[in-house]
Amino acid sequence: MQANYNLLKQLRCLVLVPILGLASSAVIAGEEVINNGTGVDSAYEFSSHPFGTTSSLFDKPGVNSAYAFSSQPFGTTSSLFDKPGVDSAYEFSPHPFVTALSRLDHIVLAAMEEAKEESAPKSEQCVQFAADPDADLGEVLNAGCKPTLGQMSALMDNPLGNVAMLFTQFDYYLLENDANGVERNQYVYTGVFQFPKKLNDDWNLISRVIWTVPSVPISQDKLNAFGSGSFSPGTPGAPGSGTLIDAIGGRTTGFGDMYYVGLFAPSEAVDMDDMGLEGKLLWGAGFDISFPTATEDVLGSNKWSAGPSALGVYMGPTWKVGGLLMHYNDFAGDDFDSNGAPVADVSLTNLQYFVFYSLDDTTSIGASPNIIMDWEADSGDRLTVPIGIGYVKTVQFGPVPVRIGLEFHYSVIRPDNVGTEFGIRFYMIPAAPSAMFKWMG
Repeated sequence: MQANYNLLKQLRCLVLVPILGLASSAVIAGEEVINNGTGVDSAYEFSSHPFGTTSSLFDKPGVNSAYAFSSQPFGTTSSLFDKPGVDSAYEFSPHPFVTALSRLDHIVLAAMEEAKEESAPKSEQCVQFAADPDADLGEVLNAGCKPTLGQMSALMDNPLGNVAMLFTQFDYYLLENDANGVERNQYVYTGVFQFPKKLNDDWNLISRVIWTVPSVPISQDKLNAFGSGSFSPGTPGAPGSGTLIDAIGGRTTGFGDMYYVGLFAPSEAVDMDDMGLEGKLLWGAGFDISFPTATEDVLGSNKWSAGPSALGVYMGPTWKVGGLLMHYNDFAGDDFDSNGAPVADVSLTNLQYFVFYSLDDTTSIGASPNIIMDWEADSGDRLTVPIGIGYVKTVQFGPVPVRIGLEFHYSVIRPDNVGTEFGIRFYMIPAAPSAMFKWMG
């Protein structure tokens, strides 16, 4: 880091010295021409002549030469900036050359200070925290230390951890009708804001606010003209009617249903050493709610739904294995859609399981697909079971750790009518320790 600091110092000199010299030459060269003009008799009025000067400008004490003016673009004198509200070169915005140089100098100086700060030796306590992958990040931050990227990656591995995360996920699904071989593409953007809330010393509430933007292979406008709306996407990748897709076609994109999942989880994990296993067991249980926020009938369920949720995770030295179980049953909503067609009831189970193997502190391979059971569908169209493989890496973007992942899923079991043959999932997840936010404590 010391090398970076020295490099910035050299860069500052290399950039600023030639510019200042050029400015000095330009000012001296332009003095005679501008002296022949009239009405330019103050520093404030001189702002319209950024590369020239007048003798009257340098009549003030402390500014007695073009070189003195050009060599002091970042300093000020009371005589030079005697206009009300103009008391520094940085604030002297009517002078574009001085302002530009001043801002450039501020940027370079800030970078030099940051490099110098980073090159400063860490305290013994910070060194100890950095060497402990299981360090309490609240204590790390309270001590004025920074969590390492490996510590943040480990915290993000824990779905019940004290970390706030913003998921940005894109899914592509290839849908296939086994009866006639017709294939269609479906896309879903899913956003998830996950954050913990400390209830007491023993329990936390982990909240997940979820919103979706589906793009389904059926036209709502054509569906309206056809006079039927009995189409329910149910879950990503599992639309309800292959017949309508084949007959109508087209595409509808818009805002889908929203969901909330709340999990009550113990503050302390279960140590599995007593069972002869390295690692910890984490669990949580709670509830989920689905809100009918879709902008079109084909993009949502048109129902209010709710049900139980549960999560269990084994976190070992290299393996992370677990699952999030959610079930939904409708309790309110529309009985008929905008076309007067009956709206299907909701009884749906969604199990997102995950299996990951750590290659190092910030890199894993594995996948987290969703097993879907639609209890309202016909017996041959209820179950979707995908398997998958993917690559996940946690990187640093400035001060923010971001997890980036790419997964490929293939459905070994899918509905006979229309089901997901395979899918591609890409996601980015910036994160921050919950200790940074007082309202989460």
